[in-house]
Amino acid sequence: MAGRRLTNPAGSSNDLRGDVLRVLGVLKVATADQIQRIASPHLTYRHTSKPTASERKTARTASHAGALSDLRKHGLAENGGTTRAGETLRNLTTKGLDAASYELGRPMSEMGSTARGAGSSGATHPMAVNETVIAMLRPKPDLRLLTREPAEAKAAAQAAVDAPAGIGTIASYATEVPLPASGTWGAPGKGGAQADIVLTAPQDGIPLLFIEVDNCHETAEEIAAKLAKYHRFFKRQIKDTDGKDKPMWRTRWMARVAERGEAPHPPVLIIFNHIGARDPNRTIPRLQELTRPLWAGEAADGYSSYDRKIPIIATGLRNLREHGPNGPVFLRFGRTHMQPLRDAIGNPRRDAVLARRAERIKAQQAEYQEQLRRAAEQKRAEREAARPACTGCGLKFDNDRWENTQLSPEPDHRWHPTLCEPCQAKTVAAADQAERDRLEAEAAETAEKARTWRSRFRPGQAS
Repeated sequence: MAGRRLTNPAGSSNDLRGDVLRVLGVLKVATADQIQRIASPHLTYRHTSKPTASERKTARTASHAGALSDLRKHGLAENGGTTRAGETLRNLTTKGLDAASYELGRPMSEMGSTARGAGSSGATHPMAVNETVIAMLRPKPDLRLLTREPAEAKAAAQAAVDAPAGIGTIASYATEVPLPASGTWGAPGKGGAQADIVLTAPQDGIPLLFIEVDNCHETAEEIAAKLAKYHRFFKRQIKDTDGKDKPMWRTRWMARVAERGEAPHPPVLIIFNHIGARDPNRTIPRLQELTRPLWAGEAADGYSSYDRKIPIIATGLRNLREHGPNGPVFLRFGRTHMQPLRDAIGNPRRDAVLARRAERIKAQQAEYQEQLRRAAEQKRAEREAARPACTGCGLKFDNDRWENTQLSPEPDHRWHPTLCEPCQAKTVAAADQAERDRLEAEAAETAEKARTWRSRFRPGQAS
């Protein structure tokens, strides 16, 4: 224990330090409170007897604060300023980012920057990004770790567990991801965008989602310009390892492949965090008009086709926190009603039309197969009706016998095409026996004649 304390004076465990590395490796800069809410959500329901919210927060974040202290001792983490609310910001060093890449299983080239200096002005945007990730994740507390807590705390934790689930794990998210319209992934050129968040959670029905967080400081025109950069990036083609050109984004992320001539671009979700002066209820209609060429579909057979279009969705951070990604709080540009995230990203009318079309095709195929079955059955019946029967015993010929009789319809002394094989064998055997009997009779008659002749003409008898 003494050696452990010397190595990690705050007494943090390997698991706690690993949790901190994973969270900071994704978020880049965060408070101990945000790290705790993601990595150990059960702690939110402990220390509820403390008299003030500040004391409760200090108690529930103590273990992660200790892990951060130990990581700072090892040169993996550092304090990065404070939020506008006075909370200490934490970020990783380059060494810490390397350790986080190992914990997350990501190449260092995809880890981004250390976010050093992000807290110099309060880090309002990174904090909104972090809160968006937490609202999307909706981390569930482990009730087994709350057995000694008061009934009110257990009930609150149970309500969180029973609430609709979030999407993915912390490893499903990445922040500050460059989208190079020119240059390379590692050295992006001018004219590209940087995604606030990229979510990849195919296990939860979201193979790829780009998220932009706006604190309501930007105009609709500024957001539209950023979305235009997304469009430019989505259209960019590069040679893949097979030597063929494909969209650059597909060389890094998996998503739905082109289906029935439709290959929409990945969706972009805009989260409005209303702390700035601009009203998102006014920004969104204007933004829809400015970006119409990017998202507007074309009329198809009963639905809209979004081939090479960007599904753009918007919601507020407050609604996202309250209802989560499964709540009907997402507005797809071009639609008039709010939907859950998965429906807003998708194309339900197209899916319904294609499902009905598939059902019709399935029914047509089934009807065709039934017609074939009936035709085959009728053909079998006609064939059976034409099948000859043995003129000896009346038994129907089997297929081989029938085929042989058709190939050799003329009878001979050993071949009887009107008889089945057993009757033919009997007939042939009877004919053979008759022939043997005839020959034996002829032989006996000849022998008898010979004896008679010899008896008549014995030597010494008078003639």
